[in-house]
Amino acid sequence: MELIEHVHAARLKRQYEPADTKLIATGGYRSPDAHLLEDVLVSIALKKPVLLKGPSGSGKTKMAETISAYFNQPMHSINCSVDLDAESMLGFKTVVQQQGQTMIDFVEGPVVKAMKAGHILYIDEINMAKAETLPILHSVLDHRRMLTNPFTGEVIYAHEDFNVIAAINEGYIGTTPMNEALKNRFVSYSVPYISGEQLSELWDERFPELLPTIKTMMLSLAEDLKNQVQQGILSEEAASIRSLLDATELAQFIAPLRAVRYAIAEKLADQSERELVIELAKTWIK
Repeated sequence: MELIEHVHAARLKRQYEPADTKLIATGGYRSPDAHLLEDVLVSIALKKPVLLKGPSGSGKTKMAETISAYFNQPMHSINCSVDLDAESMLGFKTVVQQQGQTMIDFVEGPVVKAMKAGHILYIDEINMAKAETLPILHSVLDHRRMLTNPFTGEVIYAHEDFNVIAAINEGYIGTTPMNEALKNRFVSYSVPYISGEQLSELWDERFPELLPTIKTMMLSLAEDLKNQVQQGILSEEAASIRSLLDATELAQFIAPLRAVRYAIAEKLADQSERELVIELAKTWIK
């Protein structure tokens, strides 16, 4: 698409300091929908804040990393929790010694750094943050693309390449519904689990020397877990691709059933769900 190619070419011309170059992520996201990644890239090219919605392990973070890699653009991350505050996002004042004198300096946080430098800001699990914490970002996320830093009084206007990507796990323990004023500032995309041939290709890429028996077991278990989630029998995190990849890596060194137990089953809060995962895994172990 011409729009994406134009922005892509422009951003590839930018030069970064070594410290910023280290913030450029690697790609690898595989889209379960033929148009999903391209559509997200359109929003990025238009400088629209993007909200990625999907279950844990579906690839939201990997998609953000792939966007960073595609545009060769550094990415700053914020991991939300109930403890997230303005200082964690914007920065903080500190005492420093300069030429024998004590001075107050301001250490910029990820929001300020990304805005000024034209980097990507990735806000993970945005609905884990307290509702009263995030309104400070409203002016950053709408057409104004600016921020008045409450700690310094500085008015910051975002660099033209600045982008925001947020991720959300809906309905999980510890999360709260996003404030409508905040949600309306994003273009929202659902990110489902990958399956079928795409999943098989991912396993071949990540584990080129994997025994065929282990690959067959893990891919078959992945399909079973996804079906159980769709029927409402298992919670969504049971079908996490990230957890299945972890189990596959462990299974190259320990018994596959133990690998599934440690990487998948033991993460589930419900005892009956843990037992079901193990029973499903047993049906594929030869």
